[in-house]
Amino acid sequence: MNNTVRIFDTSLRDGEQAPGYSMNIEEKVRMARQLEALGVDIIEAGFAIASPGDFASVEAIAGAVERPVVASLSRALVKDIDAAWSAVKGAKSPRIHTFLATSDLHLEYKLKMSRDQALARAVDAVRYARNLCGDVEFSLEDASRTDRDFMCRVVEAVIDAGATTVNLPDTVGYATPCEIHDMVANVMNRVPNIDRAIVSMHCHDDLGLAVANTIAGIVAGARQAECCIAGIGERAGNAALEEVVMNLRTRRDVYNLSYNVRTEEISKTAQLLSSITGVKISPNKSVIGRNAFAHESGIHQHGVMANAKTYEIMTPESVGVKKTALVLGKHSGQHAFGQRLADLGYGDLDKGTVDKLFAEFKVLADRKKTMEDRDILALVEAETGRVSGENDWKLVNYVVSSSNKMFSTACVTLSRGGKETTESAFGTGPIFASIRAVEKLVKHPFALEDFQIQAVTERRDALGEVSVKITDSSGTYRGRGVSTDIIEGSILSTLDAVNRMFNGASSALGSGAASSVQHSYEDDDLLSGRTDR
Repeated sequence: MNNTVRIFDTSLRDGEQAPGYSMNIEEKVRMARQLEALGVDIIEAGFAIASPGDFASVEAIAGAVERPVVASLSRALVKDIDAAWSAVKGAKSPRIHTFLATSDLHLEYKLKMSRDQALARAVDAVRYARNLCGDVEFSLEDASRTDRDFMCRVVEAVIDAGATTVNLPDTVGYATPCEIHDMVANVMNRVPNIDRAIVSMHCHDDLGLAVANTIAGIVAGARQAECCIAGIGERAGNAALEEVVMNLRTRRDVYNLSYNVRTEEISKTAQLLSSITGVKISPNKSVIGRNAFAHESGIHQHGVMANAKTYEIMTPESVGVKKTALVLGKHSGQHAFGQRLADLGYGDLDKGTVDKLFAEFKVLADRKKTMEDRDILALVEAETGRVSGENDWKLVNYVVSSSNKMFSTACVTLSRGGKETTESAFGTGPIFASIRAVEKLVKHPFALEDFQIQAVTERRDALGEVSVKITDSSGTYRGRGVSTDIIEGSILSTLDAVNRMFNGASSALGSGAASSVQHSYEDDDLLSGRTDR
């Protein structure tokens, strides 16, 4: 049996379907390129039939990456399969991933069909897809609750029809590791043509067992693991890619299995996902949380200083977290700054970007005593994620007045194309007033859909990271800004989103984009309740 586990990343399909994780085409392509750098074997780029935006993003990813297989999901329907093929056919290694529910529960209540009808539909879908594409995956949706005899019949039939990969998902996260192991072993031992296909696991985390179930399936003979970065995905999410891979790496003595993922890219990939989506990684998240390699207990600290293996079963460097004694501050030079960028995995940035980052670093370093790696990462992600145009709006200065006995006022000056303009506005808080002033300056109405402030580091001089999501009549746009001043950060993040709006940066984030904005920049209810903080 092949001892290499293929890593199938579905962050851009199943992961992106979760509330709060929508991405536009530009962001999906950027994420796909990082997944390629991570070394995943298959990227599930989307569900092509779902929307024109999904189709376009799958097609764009198919043309943007070279090494990974690019897959599109499709129902077991001709129109879905045609859409999937049209979207992925430009990839160097395309795959059609089609699926049909096989549990009696789904057949009776969702599909309204018998087992024989479902079997015929599955075979027809795989045969049709195989006539288009040489690489076809078939998933038995809700496999963990499917009758075992019927499961074996379906698996054998779809392999005969041309399926090269057969996925046995725990779609609702109901199974236990023992049940998953038995299910996969049953298929491996009873299906006569199973040697002609790879068995895959796709487990959800509704009961917190997604990674354990995935590993159990691998132990039983599955050789493809379907995962998401940080375990994102529908409901409670999917098996976390970094946890599955680091289990295989850390316990090689138990599993004796190989993989193609470059684990040193894991931290950078997770940080990019967080930056793009605006959703923070939990501090205690396994492998990639900021506390994963932190030790506060005196006993633990003493042990780690004596020998890191006492309390660290994997090294920070193995997942791309760099330990360094080089302290950066306002007196640091560009060479040291550039070296730190390289240490953090950003050694490939062009000189112009590095120059901009260093200038921003020096400004912030004047405000802070010490710049930590997290501060630098926040700067990098804010800069590299920015969409730039010749006529971008830029912040020149601002003045705010705020009191608990009166409305806050803000006077903001922006520049565009070398021309400066100033406007003032009021609101129930200084941030509210500042964003109102920005809207008056750009003379284009928008609604603030989401606003988040997060301290990047601890202590009073912490760098603040502000993420916003705005909508206009064309779509939804994200913006990001970092500063030690949350009002400045709020203005910068709003301008980032506004510039995306004016630059037409692949506007719509999924199907939930606003179809219209009802207020104007003179409306007293502008952003009401969103930023009065």
